[in-house]
Amino acid sequence: MSDSIRITRDPTAPGPIVRGFAATGFRVGEIAYPALLLSPDWHEPWSPPPFDALTPETVAALVDEAPEFLLLGTGANLRRAPAAFVAALEARGVGVEVMDSRAAARAWGVLRSEGRKICAALYPLDA
Repeated sequence: MSDSIRITRDPTAPGPIVRGFAATGFRVGEIAYPALLLSPDWHEPWSPPPFDALTPETVAALVDEAPEFLLLGTGANLRRAPAAFVAALEARGVGVEVMDSRAAARAWGVLRSEGRKICAALYPLDA
């Protein structure tokens, strides 16, 4: 008799999951979005401002849900988030994790499968 335990992970987290990338953007369900806002309960297309003009107001719908942190996908390449943006979110108790948008989309799926209360704002892959 074995004393081992079998652990399996539920591959489907509740809420929207990025299922892939296409030339046109991030695929959620059968629709590809060039830029995307994600919460545990909803997702919507996003028309982001120029990266240096990013403000808390541009992600207010996400931050108002009081997530643990915001995953900020910065486009094709990793860029430093505007300091005032990060400081304003941290002052509200919301951390900011910055990575390129592909990495942020992958991290979203992993963290949501763990049941984490997070949100994400993904800049276009060609940004």
